[in-house]
Amino acid sequence: MANPNSTLNLWERLFKLSDNKTTVKTEIVAGFTTFLTMCYIIIVNPSILSITGMDFGAVFVATCLAAAIGCFVMGLVANYPIALAPGMGLNAYFTFSVCQGMGVPWQTALAAVFVSGLVFIAISMFKIREAIVNAIPMSLKFAIGGGIGLFLALVALKNSGIIVQNQATLVALGDITEPKVLLVFLGFLLIMVLHHFQVKGAIIISILVLTVIANLTGLKAFEGIIGPIPSIAPTFLQMDFKGLFEASLMGVVFVFFLVDLFDSTGTLVGVSHRAGLLQDGKLPRLKKALFADSSAIVAGAALGTSSTTPYIESSAGVAAGGRTGLTAVVVGIFFLLCLFLAPLAKSVPDFATAPALIFIGILMIQGITNIDWDDITEAAPAFLTIIFMPLSYSIADGIAMGFISYALIKLLTGKAKTVPYMVWIVALLWVVKFIYFGG
Repeated sequence: MANPNSTLNLWERLFKLSDNKTTVKTEIVAGFTTFLTMCYIIIVNPSILSITGMDFGAVFVATCLAAAIGCFVMGLVANYPIALAPGMGLNAYFTFSVCQGMGVPWQTALAAVFVSGLVFIAISMFKIREAIVNAIPMSLKFAIGGGIGLFLALVALKNSGIIVQNQATLVALGDITEPKVLLVFLGFLLIMVLHHFQVKGAIIISILVLTVIANLTGLKAFEGIIGPIPSIAPTFLQMDFKGLFEASLMGVVFVFFLVDLFDSTGTLVGVSHRAGLLQDGKLPRLKKALFADSSAIVAGAALGTSSTTPYIESSAGVAAGGRTGLTAVVVGIFFLLCLFLAPLAKSVPDFATAPALIFIGILMIQGITNIDWDDITEAAPAFLTIIFMPLSYSIADGIAMGFISYALIKLLTGKAKTVPYMVWIVALLWVVKFIYFGG
């Protein structure tokens, strides 16, 4: 029989529970809380990526495994209560901008994700990553997040039929009396009410409610709840590196890198601040945390999913008392258990994920309140970044317009010296890309 004290000593050695003033029970509860707030990704991610032609079941497995790997590395190596999974926004860019917009095969897009992860690992060994983040103006950082939020909302509205194409006005309101459209509105309202009352797992509850209604009314066939784990073979190590290093595709790698750079760094600092883990405003064991993020991206691409990133939903677990990597490990275990829920994931209708995308869009756009709207040299580039993402249906084009306009406006208003050199480099790269390779 195992000695309970030896088990506790193991947890203590691995996660330093007493030093962080927490217990095994508290960490388990925190891990489950975080999992409930982010487990929607096992349904939403394969739903989005399968649009590219990727096998739904294989992406489902890749999503669960990539999340588990990221959580385990973050928990065991960095000892932070921060969970990872394939990121929203990044999967939309992968599908709608790269694969559909540019006509890039998903195999090549996975190779781009893989390379961006390797670049992350390389720069995470030094302080280059921090230098890049610090060099980008805050207005553009907040604008990129806000633009992605609008982009996700437009994707949800378009795919659910709420917004439709119109030759005269470009877009128009669809038939809002259709059953699936009404269900999208119902799901959105359900998320809002649950979130207002701080119910954990509001998103996944909404998805499951809409799934039950769709299954009962015949809008979607019920596939079951528990079943065998699907084969990952259709996506495992299917990366195609041929032609990846063309200038146009290097831009794809750069966008994967840039978006995840802001997303992951901001989440790491934000969640750690809320947990009281920052020391003199800095994150201890930063290199280890960055390594967990980077290695998860590489592993996820090899398995068959878009970029993996730290989740801001980890703050829910922190609020429940999570302070160590044991919280992240618990989340990883739950993601592994989800491997047997493939039939349930396949029973979810496409429109059931639309309310989740709109809600995530709301959360992401909140950051634009931090932009200095009184300074037109900051406000204009930020606005162009935000508005170009949904209207061009491209996260990359929004980022490009933001950086180019920022450099030009500062130059023409006599503020060129205030522009970080990194902004000039990024802006110039985008200009070269547009001139020689088009939009």
